[in-house]
Amino acid sequence: MSDVTRRQALKIGAAGATGALLPLSQLGDDPAPASAEAQAANDLVLWYDESAGTDWLRALPIGNGRLGAMVFGNVDRETLQLNEDTVWAGGPHDPSNTRGAGSIAEIRRRVFANQWTQAQDLINQTMLGNPVGQLAYQPVGNLRLTFGTSTSASQYTRRLDLTTATTSVAYVLNGVRHEREVFASAPDQVIVVRLSVDRAASLTFTATFDSPQRTTVSSPDGATIALDGTSGSQEGVTGAVRFHALTHATVTGGTVTSSGGTLRVSGATSATLLISIGSSYVTYRNVGGDYQGIARRNLSAARARSVDELRSRHIADYQALFGRVSIDLGRTAAADRTTDERIAQHSSSTDPQFSALLFQYGRYLLISSSRPGSQPANLQGIWNDQMTPSWDSKYTINVNLPMNYWPANSTNLPECHRPVFEMIKDLAVAGARTAQVQYGAGGWVTHHNTDAWRGTSVVDGAFWGMWQTGGAWLSTLIWDHYLFTGDVEFLRAHYPAMKGAAQFFLDTLQTEPTLGWLVTNPSNSPELSHHANASVCAGPTMDNQILRDLFDGCARASEILDVDPTFRAQVRATRDRLPPTRIGSRGNVMEWLYDWVETEPNHRHVSHLYGLHPSNQITRRGTPQLYEAARRTLELRGDDGTGWSLAWKINFWARLEDGARAHRILRGLVTTARLAPNMFDLHPPFQIDGNFGATAGIAEMLLHSHNGELHILPALPSAWPQGRVAGLRGRGGYTVAIAWSAGQPQEILVGADRGGTVRLRSRLFTATHSVVDATTGAPARTTRIESDVIELTVQAGQSYRAYPGVAPSPSATAIPTPTPIPTPTPTATPTPTSTPPPSGSATAAYAIVNSWSGGFQATVTVTAGSTPINGWTVSWTFPNGQTIGQLWSGTHTQSGSAVRVTNVDYNGALAAGASTTFGFTGSWNGTNNPPASLTCTTS
Repeated sequence: MSDVTRRQALKIGAAGATGALLPLSQLGDDPAPASAEAQAANDLVLWYDESAGTDWLRALPIGNGRLGAMVFGNVDRETLQLNEDTVWAGGPHDPSNTRGAGSIAEIRRRVFANQWTQAQDLINQTMLGNPVGQLAYQPVGNLRLTFGTSTSASQYTRRLDLTTATTSVAYVLNGVRHEREVFASAPDQVIVVRLSVDRAASLTFTATFDSPQRTTVSSPDGATIALDGTSGSQEGVTGAVRFHALTHATVTGGTVTSSGGTLRVSGATSATLLISIGSSYVTYRNVGGDYQGIARRNLSAARARSVDELRSRHIADYQALFGRVSIDLGRTAAADRTTDERIAQHSSSTDPQFSALLFQYGRYLLISSSRPGSQPANLQGIWNDQMTPSWDSKYTINVNLPMNYWPANSTNLPECHRPVFEMIKDLAVAGARTAQVQYGAGGWVTHHNTDAWRGTSVVDGAFWGMWQTGGAWLSTLIWDHYLFTGDVEFLRAHYPAMKGAAQFFLDTLQTEPTLGWLVTNPSNSPELSHHANASVCAGPTMDNQILRDLFDGCARASEILDVDPTFRAQVRATRDRLPPTRIGSRGNVMEWLYDWVETEPNHRHVSHLYGLHPSNQITRRGTPQLYEAARRTLELRGDDGTGWSLAWKINFWARLEDGARAHRILRGLVTTARLAPNMFDLHPPFQIDGNFGATAGIAEMLLHSHNGELHILPALPSAWPQGRVAGLRGRGGYTVAIAWSAGQPQEILVGADRGGTVRLRSRLFTATHSVVDATTGAPARTTRIESDVIELTVQAGQSYRAYPGVAPSPSATAIPTPTPIPTPTPTATPTPTSTPPPSGSATAAYAIVNSWSGGFQATVTVTAGSTPINGWTVSWTFPNGQTIGQLWSGTHTQSGSAVRVTNVDYNGALAAGASTTFGFTGSWNGTNNPPASLTCTTS
């Protein structure tokens, strides 16, 4: 293995998209101790002690954005199930229904007359696309490596290393150790399989292609096999995507031959297989590409490099993305189990590291399935073995496609977001025809699904498909991406799509006859009926919230770009006539214009809370009544749901700043019913949006940036009492690192892309604290806004550090590697111990604030008496042999049970009556009583 391996991934740390921030704890030259480093590296590995057999949900995914493979790891017959992201059923076609514009007025009349099922009938007759369903993402086929029958392998391990994006298999057979590794290289556009043995001439196997598609196999030369095929037909649309797959072998020792589509390796010591796939898909309107030439050129270029060079290029490319974010939530012995065991036992064990693994796995999957130039990640990313997969493995816009990209900005993968924006450009063209012929409107529209052919019409039936705001929701992603990056040229390039999406609604919104607001008609609240068999309605809450975001984004973008003042005024005026988000009779957010009760109380969609997440229209401090109504809505909906529904609920509860509830939902996701053995999220069946939603939700628990500020640890659960994260991104162009202990922030680092001011909200600011320039150590310019909010003046390219107390900058280990702490369990809090308050001196009060098996957290509050003090020292004796492990906001010594804490150098000076608090964590054995008394001396 090359030196560009896990160590580099661990030490890359968390450089932002602009390289603005590296946490100081990762800048030292000395490597971590070998044992600690190995443990950390293994913690970012999915591993198993048996092969996947024939179970696709046990195989391990690799990908480079365009090419994907599922690797099974069988001893006797290895399988790589192959995908290329443009191999879809059918071909270019126009699905728009030209009967739509002639019937839309009658449909609207029926909806406003509460004739909902009759309106649905007319939609089904005149508005459904042609065909009525969209087309499926399909597999290329399989590469099979046959080694011969064997049942005596030992020491078997199978791994997916997230730090290097490499799968590996190792076992011993007949005294020979066999090793395989597989990776998908983005820079070289090939899949690489490396096989080796530790005894010369002991590697023999055959390689063949097979496929469920219409294909032929051949042997182009003596070391290569080929698969040539055409995608399947579906919904009456003839398959038109041609594809060509090649596998080439080189060996060390032994021989390689190829004939009749079978590759044979005999008596080798090692072998390298290069897999290249080309597709004829160029755009959604052009499938005439040189698919064979693409496969050949990529293979030829890769053959010119050694396997070590291919591996190094792959790892360097991948780690440049993956290494931007690091996370540590603590570790217990549960992390030593195989991955499938951890999932099965998660509900009954304490395994905080699994949350970190799940977080990074989502980032791994996004990097592997969505790269510049590729298609967006679909409902299964890029991994699919079925000709007609569930929901066609296409793009469901009413939550799933947006959810796929929720972590792109917040977890520092903006490049992976680009395929969606290119898709939106396509949809703006295809959707313009649908807007014209089905609504008689300008602009463009996309409904609840699309595919590789950029279908924009109503599909699957009115009950599910008659939802107008798919294109609008996608367009809001443009504005949100701009908020993270500040890239004006990006905004300029994609503003026309935003404008076109808004124009459609300027042309089609209708005045609701009773309430007088402007509303969509017809539409629905995704996939949920408000009366028996009726989902179609006017002005559902989700539509109003999406349009408010779209119109606001368009107006602000036009100001930044200094264009379209008339249009800007029009969208703002129209926005003000949209229905507000309202509270119903149950104290909940109303899902429709009227206070109807949903027919399925525990429905998987919670669409009317779009305003809570991903939007910022419902916030704790800005809209407190709606905030409480959102909480009530989630309580009514319940905590159960499909995999992706649970993922969205993690984000909802994080936005409600309820870390305990968010963590409870997260634990509910990590079950065998919702997470496959390979950690793919299950609806069931497999839907990858739940993986991406969970990653985004964990990020939301640690950092908020949706409300004009960076809120640090807004929903930190007690299950993660100690940890660190580095490299998260916040709107406004900030890269953030955080270290915390005993649930309290110990250090915050903020790197700024742009100059200006940023507001920071954290409990750290409620006590004495320092904020300094991370480079010079000079005090930063801050202004207190609220008790826990400061406004920080920043310069572009600079980083700033905040920490408790007033002192010279803490050491470079201020963002520590947390010592694993078991999950705290609530215990009774003893009555605080305090000293009497003599005049002119100070009191000291001791309180245990948290306790768990073998450990505890406590605070001591020092309060000045009737006159100011310059400094103080607190002393006490532990009654049960407790030992302080870590203390913040002060310095301490401990000799036996005697403790002495001095804060003179930090924040000892106190005005008369003023107070300060320091805290610490400690260990105990048996009993944890507070000290009988504290002695506080002053100066």
